[in-house]
Amino acid sequence: MRADLLIYNIGKIYTPIGTKPLCGENMEKIEEIENAYIAIKDGKILAAGKSPAAISAEREIDAKGMIATPGFVDPHTHVMHYGSRENEMALKLKGYSYIDILKQGGGIHSTVRATREASDEVLLQKALKSLEIMLSHGVTTVEVKSGYGLNTEQEIRLLRLMNQLKSLSVVDIVPTFLGAHAIPQEFEENPWGYVEKVINEMLPKVKEEDLAEFCDVFCEEGAFDYEQSKKILEEAKKLGFRLKIHADELTHSKGGELAGILGAISADHLEEVSDEGIELMKKAGTVAVLLPGVSFFLNRPYADARRLIERGLPVALGTDYNPGTSPTENLQLIMSFAYINMKMRAEEILTAVTLNAACAIDRGDEIGTIEEGKRADIVLIDAPNLDYMMYHFGINHVNTVIKAKGNDVVVIGIK
Repeated sequence: MRADLLIYNIGKIYTPIGTKPLCGENMEKIEEIENAYIAIKDGKILAAGKSPAAISAEREIDAKGMIATPGFVDPHTHVMHYGSRENEMALKLKGYSYIDILKQGGGIHSTVRATREASDEVLLQKALKSLEIMLSHGVTTVEVKSGYGLNTEQEIRLLRLMNQLKSLSVVDIVPTFLGAHAIPQEFEENPWGYVEKVINEMLPKVKEEDLAEFCDVFCEEGAFDYEQSKKILEEAKKLGFRLKIHADELTHSKGGELAGILGAISADHLEEVSDEGIELMKKAGTVAVLLPGVSFFLNRPYADARRLIERGLPVALGTDYNPGTSPTENLQLIMSFAYINMKMRAEEILTAVTLNAACAIDRGDEIGTIEEGKRADIVLIDAPNLDYMMYHFGINHVNTVIKAKGNDVVVIGIK
């Protein structure tokens, strides 16, 4: 057997198996292979197992006993934006509410202004810097949402820039249209007018240029209510978009129910999801994407991961990287939050940031596991075992990232 790249002397491979999201007890059922190797050819995994007897390769990597996992997948980010909001954090510490800050022109509106004013080059460079940080922490595929343009011209611009990123970054980019992120200030007195603009102007243009696979809506009090969200998502579905929903984050907005009714590929946040919402999502095969970085940063209750897992929902994890409620690109930190604060087990967490996260962006047949035929996205981690990586929080455990780009493989040494 002849390979392009052979990774040998792996202490242990940890990987879920399959192409479909895992739920319930199956989230813990990952394959562990000691004293292992991974052979790669034409950007795909040729073979993986116990140390090989007869595999030659053009290049070899000695893993020196480190553990190997699939490349991590971040299924929920807002990478494409400009500006930061640390000044608002200082105001919060003084007792100002989010509404107080919003009335002063802060909150999401400040990021919209900064993003609209930034040049294409500035936005691209900022996004590339964030993607570089994500890659260094083991993330090889990232979903990126629009949503800081909030008018047709700017939303289309952000999506075009995301598609430019595909050729500029080693990280694979999956674009999502989130024109319904917030009601822009110019439509505060006429929110349904903005809903019609999203439906009649933005969605057809996004589809015409094939700029995004998914359409997302922030279904929440103060953003888009149930009926507005339903209208936008129904129209998006007619145009052929797969659906995502920011659901039940701050209040029971019935986003979970809507995700199940419309067959959304994922519902994200879910801190306030109802039993009915869970059952409808389960029937629809919707992935629950949990975002504990938001709960940490806002000092709010975490989503009840154990409840969702025990009720049979497939759970994924993401950073929700954004300047207002989760300003971190570090998915490893999110994994530790899930481990410590959400009582998820290490094996469940690995599944949540690999196979289930891949399924939340419709990539389960390509990435998310270390199996023959899957894309060669692999992380070498300098830790004795999986639990240690989440237990020893706040540092980067990744030593090397192996990333497939087409038929080629890029090896990025982190340490």
